[in-house]
Amino acid sequence: MKKTKKLTDSSLLLIITIAVFFIMYASAVMFLGGGFRKPQAFLNILNENAALIIISCGMSLVMITGGIDISVGAVTSLVCMCCAVNLDFKGGNVFTAILIALLIGTLFGLIQGFLVAYLDIQPFIVTLAGMFFARGLTTIINSTQFNVANEQFQNLKNTRIHIPGVGSYNKSGNFVQAYIEIGVIVALLMVVILFVFLKWIKQGRNFYAVGGNSQSANMLGINVKRTKFLAHLLCGILAGIGGFVYFMHVGSGSPSHASGAEMNAIASSIIGGTMLTGGSGNIIGTFFGVLSLSTIKNIVSSLGLDDAWWTNITVAAMICLFIVIQSVVLARKNKVKH
Repeated sequence: MKKTKKLTDSSLLLIITIAVFFIMYASAVMFLGGGFRKPQAFLNILNENAALIIISCGMSLVMITGGIDISVGAVTSLVCMCCAVNLDFKGGNVFTAILIALLIGTLFGLIQGFLVAYLDIQPFIVTLAGMFFARGLTTIINSTQFNVANEQFQNLKNTRIHIPGVGSYNKSGNFVQAYIEIGVIVALLMVVILFVFLKWIKQGRNFYAVGGNSQSANMLGINVKRTKFLAHLLCGILAGIGGFVYFMHVGSGSPSHASGAEMNAIASSIIGGTMLTGGSGNIIGTFFGVLSLSTIKNIVSSLGLDDAWWTNITVAAMICLFIVIQSVVLARKNKVKH
C-alpha cells in the first residue's frame, strides 16, 4: 500500500500565503475594479517591487538559519549613491556600476557574516551597526538627491520588455501592450536560483538544519559556522544586486533611498512563511509575501486611505495574522512530537 506524503510545515505555510494573495487580489478585482482589472496593474507590482523581491529572498536565507539582517535597506541606499556618483561624476559606465554594487554587497556580507558566524556576535547587533555605517557612508559620499544623466544608464533604465498579446485598451480605443522592466527578469531569476539552491542543493538544505537546531546540525557533521557565514554572505550579495535593481527603477542617488526596506523585507519573509525561530521558510513564499504586501498597500490606497498610518496599520495587522498562523503551526508540530 502506497504511503501518502505528509504535508510539511513549510508547504502548509506556503499554501496559506499563496491563497491569501489570490483571495486579496481577486477581491480587489471584484470589488474595486478599475486599474486592478488591467494586466499592467499586476505587472506594475512586479516592476515596483523587483528590488524588494531580491532583498527579501536574501533576508529569508538569513532568517531560515535563525538570524536576521537589518542592514539591507541601508546597503541598497549606499549602492544607489555609489553607482550614481560613479556614473555622473567619475566617468563610469553601466558595467563599472554593476561591479560597484556587487562589491559593496559582497563586502557587507563577508564582514557581517564573519562577525556573526565566527565571532559569535548577535546578528541584530552586527547588522544594526552595518545599517548605521551604510547610511552614514551614503551621506558622506553625497548628501543630496540627484537624478543620473548618464545616457547609457538611461537607455538601460528605460528598456521595457513587452509581453505579446497581453495588455488593455485605453480611452482612445488603442491597445496598450503590457510590459515589465529588466529588474523583474533579474528578480524572477534570483527566485528560481534560490528556490533550487534551498530545495535540491545540499548546502541549501543545511540552512534549514542549522536554523531548526544548530546543535543537532553540528552532530550530523554540518559546519554550522560556515553555513551561517554563507547565509549572511548571500544576503549581502543579494542586497547589492537588489540595490542595483532599485537604482535602475528610481534612476537617482539619495541618502533616503530604500528607507524601511529592511522592515518590508522582514515582513515579506514572515508573510511568506519564514519563521522567526528559523528552520522553516520558502523562497516562493517570500515572493508571494512581497506581492501580498504590495497588494494590501494598493488596496488601502484605492479605498482613499492615503494617510501613511492606515498603510502601517494594515501591514501590522497582516504581519500579526501570519505570526499567529505560524504559532498555530508550531503548536501543531510540538503536539505531534509529544
